[in-house]
Amino acid sequence: MKETQVRQRWDIFCDIVDNFGDIGVCWRLARQLAAEHAVDVRLCVNDLDIAARLIPQVNASLLSTPIRVEGVELRHWSVALDATSIPGNADVVIEAFGCELPPRYMQTMNPATVWINLEYLSAESWVDEFHGKCSVHPATGLNKHFFFPGFSAATGGLIRENALLAERDAFKDSRLALQQFWQALDLTTIIDPAAIKVSLFCYPHAPIADLFDSLVALTTATHCLVPEGSLMPQIAEYFQVPPLKPGDTLSAGNLMVTIIPFLSQHHYDRLLWACDLNFVRGEDSWVRAIWAGRPFIWQPYRQDAGTHIIKLLAFIDRYYAGLSPAAAQVWRKAHLVWVESISDENNSPGLFSGMVAVIGELKPYSINRSKEFSLHDDLAAKLVQFVADQRIQS
Repeated sequence: MKETQVRQRWDIFCDIVDNFGDIGVCWRLARQLAAEHAVDVRLCVNDLDIAARLIPQVNASLLSTPIRVEGVELRHWSVALDATSIPGNADVVIEAFGCELPPRYMQTMNPATVWINLEYLSAESWVDEFHGKCSVHPATGLNKHFFFPGFSAATGGLIRENALLAERDAFKDSRLALQQFWQALDLTTIIDPAAIKVSLFCYPHAPIADLFDSLVALTTATHCLVPEGSLMPQIAEYFQVPPLKPGDTLSAGNLMVTIIPFLSQHHYDRLLWACDLNFVRGEDSWVRAIWAGRPFIWQPYRQDAGTHIIKLLAFIDRYYAGLSPAAAQVWRKAHLVWVESISDENNSPGLFSGMVAVIGELKPYSINRSKEFSLHDDLAAKLVQFVADQRIQS
């Protein structure tokens, strides 16, 4: 008689400090582990309000009672402070982005537990060398492994569900799917098939006015779609209108801007697929823009001493290595202006106009890059294999 394999239990701790980036990555990872790798996942979060934007089932009741959503058990971080409620005897513990585990949880951790610090994604070359390294935690004496997502086979890979690219291609090949998507957003009557569709998700300090000035001056119609969020005051100020809400549409020159509702991860992926150019930020939407196979501008989270610029340049050098020098230079400068919020006669509005001018070359290039990166195993698969290897070694 065949023995039933015992399912592993993984605890993931997510300290939400960067709005939706941290929880976005952790929620995608937790769901994929549960759905594709038969893992019992418990996700502990500390900010219920932000988590609820991506996981509507989350509410204040999590403070006392766990819930299950899409195969994942969700708990509030504070519950982990009570070792009797959530003991540290999981097979695997993931400390997302160096968030530091609750002390009482660490005190109960099983020495056989595989303890992983999931790092932020980076394209820097040193990541290859440090991925998978471990150190002894001074308070517990347990090994903590440092797992680096990345773009090469030597790193921990990128989050990518098994069917993601097939779903993307089916969506792009289906006129009906696109029409249904616009209809779900109540945009059917105002979407111009000939217009350049731009999605805008960025930090508020980005030079949004400069971008809009460029798009207003284009000879081609442009439709900018902005999910409801922190950009509303800047957009209202640009158009000199009262506070904005989902459904509002504004126009100037050849630019139309529509505020759309805050989207689930499922629908946000499809927004990226449906647009010709995507502005993304942080980590979660950055990776999804890569898999969308569309041209995009990435705005990293601003860090002290310009560390975010180092990360940006490393990614630009890696991602655009096969692009023509002229187009790569335009795209590189556009990224830097967008991230550094530089505004002068040499950079705007002409720079963003030049970026749109070379978008034709970026379209096939972007889809090819997504295919090339997909040749590597994804983050969840690499985590599962890493844990298996650690158990063999122990």
